[in-house]
Parts: sequence; C-alpha cells; structure tokens
Amino acid sequence: TEALYADLAENYLGDADYEPGTVVVFGGDAEVTMTDAKGDTRVAGVVSTNPAHLMNSALEGEHVVAVALQGRAPTKVLGRVRKGDILVTSAIPGYAVVNNTPGVGQVIGKALENKDTDDRGVIEVVVGRV
Repeated sequence: TEALYADLAENYLGDADYEPGTVVVFGGDAEVTMTDAKGDTRVAGVVSTNPAHLMNSALEGEHVVAVALQGRAPTKVLGRVRKGDILVTSAIPGYAVVNNTPGVGQVIGKALENKDTDDRGVIEVVVGRV
C-alpha cells in the first residue's frame, strides 16, 4: 500500500483542540493534554497534520485529537536542533526540546532537520524513532 502523508496517528480525546505540531501527553481531564513539563514520561506524541493512517477514526467527543505515534510529523520545538537530535517534552506548553540523553519513556522522536535559532519554531520530526 501507499500513502500520500507520512505518519501513523490515533484519535484520542483531548482537553482542548490543539493545533498540528503540538506535543501532548497522557493526562489532564480527558485522555491527552498539552505537555508542560520537561522530559515527561507521559508523552503521547505530536498532534498530526495529515495522518497517512488514522486509527480509532470513529471516536466521538468534544475535542478529538489525532496524535502521530510513528512517522514524520511537523513538531513545535524550542531552541537549536540538529538533524538526529533526540526530542523530549519541554516545560513550555506544547513544545519539544533537545535531550540527547533521555530517560526511559521520555522520547518523542528524532529531528529530521536543523533549526539554527534559539526561539520557537516547527521542524519535521520522525516521531517514535529512537
């Protein structure tokens, strides 16, 4: 089979509607919520832009969120990033940050491109890749 887009996602109930690229964790009032802690082991994934495959597609609720679990996904990041860097949750809500020595369960994925500024931005990340 072939797919136009590049991630495998699953629908979860969120605490709110989150824009694509937002890093989410398991928790909050629903099933997933925006991250707000660095290196959180509750990491669920990244809100998908256009999933190639969407599991749990019939889920109904007020805030259904497609979470990229594997594959390429644009991701909100903070700070400088090099291709291949490992990304974890940051303390800035919804963003990832580099940590190339993460603990068990903290990895979001690996950067697929560089980001040469210290501010916030969006880069392509291979979610779930360690």
